Amino acid sequence: MRPEFAVLAKGSEGGGAALDQVIVLTGSAMLVAAGLFWVAYLHRTRRITWLENAADRLGQLGNRPGWVALPLAVFITTILTALLGFIWDVSLHIGKGRDEGPLANPAHYFIMIGLFFLFIAGMLAVVLPLDEKPGPAAIRITRTWYAPVGGVLMAAVGLYALIGFPLDDIWHRLFGQDVTLWGPTHLMLIGGAGLSLVAVLLLEFEGRLDRPDPDRSDGRLLWVFRVFAFGGLLIGMSVYQVEFDFGVEQFRLVFQPMLIVAASTVALVSARYTLGRGSAVVAVLFAFLVRGVVAVLVGPILGAPHNVFPLYLGVAVVVELMALLPLIRKPVWWGAVTGLAAATVGLWLESLWVGGMFVDPWPTSMWPELLAMAVPVGIAGGALGALLGMVLRGEPLPRPSVRRGLVVAAVLIAAAATANGLRVHVPEKASATVRLQDAAPAPGGRMVTADVTLTPTDLVGDDPEWVQILGWQGGTGSDSPGRGLVVDHLQRVEPGRYVSTKPVPAYGNWKTVLRVHDGSLLTALPVYMPEDRGIDAAGVPASNEFNRPFVAEITVLQRERSFDHPSWLLAGASLIVLICSLLVIWALAWGAARIVLAYRNDVRAQGLATAVRR
Repeated sequence: MRPEFAVLAKGSEGGGAALDQVIVLTGSAMLVAAGLFWVAYLHRTRRITWLENAADRLGQLGNRPGWVALPLAVFITTILTALLGFIWDVSLHIGKGRDEGPLANPAHYFIMIGLFFLFIAGMLAVVLPLDEKPGPAAIRITRTWYAPVGGVLMAAVGLYALIGFPLDDIWHRLFGQDVTLWGPTHLMLIGGAGLSLVAVLLLEFEGRLDRPDPDRSDGRLLWVFRVFAFGGLLIGMSVYQVEFDFGVEQFRLVFQPMLIVAASTVALVSARYTLGRGSAVVAVLFAFLVRGVVAVLVGPILGAPHNVFPLYLGVAVVVELMALLPLIRKPVWWGAVTGLAAATVGLWLESLWVGGMFVDPWPTSMWPELLAMAVPVGIAGGALGALLGMVLRGEPLPRPSVRRGLVVAAVLIAAAATANGLRVHVPEKASATVRLQDAAPAPGGRMVTADVTLTPTDLVGDDPEWVQILGWQGGTGSDSPGRGLVVDHLQRVEPGRYVSTKPVPAYGNWKTVLRVHDGSLLTALPVYMPEDRGIDAAGVPASNEFNRPFVAEITVLQRERSFDHPSWLLAGASLIVLICSLLVIWALAWGAARIVLAYRNDVRAQGLATAVRR
């Protein structure tokens, strides 16, 4: 390979964090944890009363026990902090590239604090109960100490997310920095936070039998707060799509509709079945408000690349209409059929929003494969959403073999759809001749337009997902084009020939890449790359005219990544992350079943069940 194409290389940077930063982070976490566990010890031994008093006073407001009220108050604060940090972190990586270290990225502080206190919120629910058994499903810890299932699950998913931090550092030391949201350890970080909303809903449900004022019915305000929790679940399950929200997805576009269907069916079907008319729409409006505020903070205010996000309103309307059918009396079947409608009609309605707002609309040619992936996922997601709704309404569940089979089938369906989406074809002996013409310069340097001829000319069809030039990681300064991100969808003028619609950068730290995606074909070549001595990577000049071969896109976009390792090492590390993730899913399913079965056997539940509104 000629030096100008050696865009991926290994050097002294791009690996794990510096040891001094690792020591600082570890020491700080241990110090804070020691202080919090000391407070917990004092509370459990009844040497302090202020923690219990504060929890009980807060519980009076929502008519929930303190072991529900205080953890949820902490959770709300911490999850919003983590969400802001997460979106900001993704935006900074897109606009600036890799970090100099975990302490050099301000967004990391928000993420670490948020996830740490997610774990603390769960532990508060575990520690707070003193003289009571917190709900009929409570888990026995010692002879006299019982903990609510939802609290244990919240602490568990928080710990799962926190474990992602040291594993992420180990991952980077082994494989370099995979500058993508979908790195396995990155999925642990965001997955733990996203799935924590299931634990929150279960914890709130457990608290209903131990209300401070049993005769006081839940008012409309509490209904709204519960709907907001489902809106939070919708946001949490949408975090896997954030690369698509910025328009820098490093995987096939067909994943986006599948992920939209998965998130919306689970969250909105469960919301509508649990809380009744209008809840799906209100949950979507809440999610839109939260994501909108965060997008404004990260983009215009903090000066990073902006992002958009799915609307979900079309799916919510479909769910609300499907709930008018008599089939809702058979919730699992209703959920599955509603999932089918969401994955077809609802997804078509969502495509109108995507086409108008997102960087990469869905081409007509993608719809057959899109539906082949989204429909099974939608059916499975709808059935799971209905099961969660049955739990949160305290209704009898299907027999164990059926409910376990549904969960396993949903996991296998999602795995099969993901495996199909990961199929990527890199063409052999394909190249592009690029002719660059200088445009009006930016404050920092050269801007160019391109005239691109593909070889062979039939490399892509008439309706590809994209033929584009991406410029990113150029810096988030106010004078930087697009605040570090520019995407130019090239215009087709004849078979195999495409021209620019706007200038792209070819200077400084920018990484400017020609990307082609048509079906399973996903490939790229460098237009301009700076020299990067930190990873021993040679620069790639933006000559006025050049011909370069197409290569695997990952080798161009993830420049810091190292492939100099045995294949079994990557497979083994990925398997460990997969096992941890499956254990989290199993724990949530087990906890939900335990709660509803215990609830059904508790005499106090009989009167409360009549108050549940459809």
